[in-house]
Amino acid sequence: MDVDWSAHQRWVAVADRPVNVIEMGEGPAIMFVHGLSGSWPNWLEQLPVFARGHRVIAVDLPGFGHSPMPDDRITISAYARILDGLLETLGVNAATLVGNSMGGFVSAELAIACPQRVERLVLVSPAGISTYKHPFMSRGARVARRLRPLLAAQTGWVAAHADAVASRPGLRARALDGVARHPSRLPGPLAAEMLRGAGKPGFVEGLEAIVDYDFRHRLPEVVCPTLIVWGDRDRLVSVRDADVLEQLIPGSRKVIFEDTGHMAMLERPAAFNELLEEFLNE
Repeated sequence: MDVDWSAHQRWVAVADRPVNVIEMGEGPAIMFVHGLSGSWPNWLEQLPVFARGHRVIAVDLPGFGHSPMPDDRITISAYARILDGLLETLGVNAATLVGNSMGGFVSAELAIACPQRVERLVLVSPAGISTYKHPFMSRGARVARRLRPLLAAQTGWVAAHADAVASRPGLRARALDGVARHPSRLPGPLAAEMLRGAGKPGFVEGLEAIVDYDFRHRLPEVVCPTLIVWGDRDRLVSVRDADVLEQLIPGSRKVIFEDTGHMAMLERPAAFNELLEEFLNE
């Protein structure tokens, strides 16, 4: 909370569209990629820590956070191309990619499509396996598109009143139900930043992109060292997917955090950061 984040914010043009980027530190590059309904503050527990020895880069994917919607339709492969273009513009030849949920899906896609860009890959409860054509998620995407104005109004209200919602345990638990195993244990300001990421225009297309894209058959093409991290109480993406990813990605390994939900990096920051540091030094 004592970091002046505005000093580390910049706009980077990718495909003639501005992308909101947070950048700090020097050294080997690590890019952090948020998930659906997320934004760069999803990595607040990691950025100051790893900036001590790395060049850390956190991005708001187009349609989320402060980044405007892209000109073209949101897809997983299009997001991967945007990350590739962003790294190119920033002068980063290769980086460690750390992605959560949809961000993990996109990061893995980049590792497949542009293997020279990704030195190491960390997937935190990534979408892309059981989420493909998932009946409940597919139905949810159809309903979300049909009720888009109502959904935008509801989530927009939560985002606009994030501090008030986060300060009340009952409201915080309902707002973050399914995301974190124990929302009440998250620091209030951190919970508020998570809630501020809601209500963004990319949500419906982002959800559709997740359920419509299948890359399982291409996962054996990932050639970089890969770490798979999951919470055993993840209610959004099945922890069983960790086994599938470990089997399909050559040389990968999985770590499962107990009593943890969908966002291990925020729910278990000390343990997650230690694990990530060990992986970077292997």
